[in-house]
Amino acid sequence: MTKDNIMVNFGLRKIATEQFAIIESNFDESSQSKINISTGLRFGVNTEKHMVSVTLAVNLSQEDRPFIILEISCFFEIQSDDWENLYNIELGKVELGIGFARHVVMLTIGTIRGVLHSKTENTVFNKFFIPTVDVDNLVKGNVVIKLDSLT
Repeated sequence: MTKDNIMVNFGLRKIATEQFAIIESNFDESSQSKINISTGLRFGVNTEKHMVSVTLAVNLSQEDRPFIILEISCFFEIQSDDWENLYNIELGKVELGIGFARHVVMLTIGTIRGVLHSKTENTVFNKFFIPTVDVDNLVKGNVVIKLDSLT
């Protein structure tokens, strides 16, 4: 992937299921109520390991009651030479170009679909899918991660 026409070589190094819950009492299979999906997205960074994380949360709810709660993180290691193009020590920030940021978000979306399938396999909840997502609406520009705001 490129960041402002600079090649960024990376690899997926870890997937973590941060949260997973099925709250059966909040779901009524006979109800005609619409199923709502809400999402949350955040980026993180580990400067020592040259890693960027993408955390995606998805909640499925019926009548404002969540019945599936899922949050995963994907950890991407950036090749050392390319890390220097993303990490600005003087300004205390890591900047991901829009194309690269969208790419790792799309990989994370695909991963959360697989986790949802695996966690709900052989249950009545396996019929729920995460629909296609317009990543352009999630990532509207370069992603800047300020290091002083990290804990």
